[in-house]
Amino acid sequence: MTKLQFPAGFLWGGAVAAHQLEGAWQAGGKGVSVADVMTAGANKVPREITAGVIPGKNYPNHDAIDFYHHYREDIKLFAEMGFKCFRTSIAWTRIFPNGDELEPNEDGLKFYDDLFDECHKYGIEPVITLAHFEMPYHLVEAYGGFANRKVIDFFVRFAVTCFKRYKDKVKYWMTFNEIDNQSSFNNDFLMCTNSGLLLNNDKDNEAEMYQAAHYELVASALAVKEGKKINPDFKIGTMINFTPVYPASSKPADVLLAQRLDQRRNWFSDVQAWGYYPANVEAYIERKGFRPDITAEDRIVLKEGTVDYIGFSYYQSMVVSADKVAPDDLADPTEAVVPNPYVEKSDWDWEIDPVGLRYALNELTDRYHLPLFIVENGLGAVDKVEDDGSIHDPYRVDYLRKHLEEVRKAVVLDGVDLMGYTPWGCIDLVSAGTGQMSKRYGFIYVDKDDKGHGTLARSRKDSFYWYQKVIKTNGADLN
Repeated sequence: MTKLQFPAGFLWGGAVAAHQLEGAWQAGGKGVSVADVMTAGANKVPREITAGVIPGKNYPNHDAIDFYHHYREDIKLFAEMGFKCFRTSIAWTRIFPNGDELEPNEDGLKFYDDLFDECHKYGIEPVITLAHFEMPYHLVEAYGGFANRKVIDFFVRFAVTCFKRYKDKVKYWMTFNEIDNQSSFNNDFLMCTNSGLLLNNDKDNEAEMYQAAHYELVASALAVKEGKKINPDFKIGTMINFTPVYPASSKPADVLLAQRLDQRRNWFSDVQAWGYYPANVEAYIERKGFRPDITAEDRIVLKEGTVDYIGFSYYQSMVVSADKVAPDDLADPTEAVVPNPYVEKSDWDWEIDPVGLRYALNELTDRYHLPLFIVENGLGAVDKVEDDGSIHDPYRVDYLRKHLEEVRKAVVLDGVDLMGYTPWGCIDLVSAGTGQMSKRYGFIYVDKDDKGHGTLARSRKDSFYWYQKVIKTNGADLN
């Protein structure tokens, strides 16, 4: 196995999101996004979603690592590592500051022109997510987010504007980031970032999630259809957070519960890949009495706008037990999860399961028969800067090596059709879940702390040189 390489043309790179690194939250006419109203949290301390931007609160995404002004320096470092691609997102509010304008903001469009040109200067392919937890906050306030059918049109206008502007600069696209996260419909952060929904005790959160998700799926399908008209060579995918579900035992109820939870999380990508709702979800919605607004025309659109590939993040697996909830009573996936005694955990209590990534690649291949793209995978950890300025992060190298060993097995031994690998947070950035800088993922250290203090100087970690070697050998040398 140590001598076997990945396929020729494999897309090695790294992944980020606009709101987590760009900063410059009001520069160039940018509007307020949902990320701009989220305060700093901490490990096990949730971020607060405020009603607009409140003076005196700490909003870490406002400045982030100022990639907006440092992108040339950062892209050069990515090129030094040997990146073949760079996954980022287009901040919706840079293009349509409120989200419902008829005409786009030229300053925002020009920024991404310059960014993509800088990538191509080094032979780096942009891989672009359209909606990565960056919905215009105005659409939340004025329309209720994706609970309102009108927002479909606003998203499609945004997508078409980007497709037309960058039709010769971007080949690889994804519509919505981790669209399946909102299956945890009692989580304020996940609901707001995915659909622009703010939880309300007067409403049924689960019913509202199914409705909003349907509108997102229609918006995605329409975007795929329009994108193919603009450039038939576009590759437009979905993006999901794939988390393998293991039963706690061989007890039949545990096995059935694992299957149920898998269904509750994966129906989003089922619809995007197959073009129709799986029977189990149709039956569940009917049994629960949700009856969302799904028209006959919607169903045609879903069929006509299926995706070209499955992009996914992989961070951890989960174990479920029917001792916590009966299979037929499962609604929110978090109800069923129990600890896995066979795997280690990160400092943020995320389970570390490299074999689960091989499992995920096989499961997704068997389910969708489409090319796959690992667009997020990584370890959040605390890094120490030594007196001489060096940063030794063997724990990160160990994590990524073990995962890539399993990826290589999936490709070489199992025949998985894998497009590329872009580990998350290739440069330190603001953590989406906690708003921390101290939860670091990058190969490149950025001098900034959780209170916003620091010089923003960039430094190469040991992992930088390790990943450089991995790319140079096309994955043959993971040591």
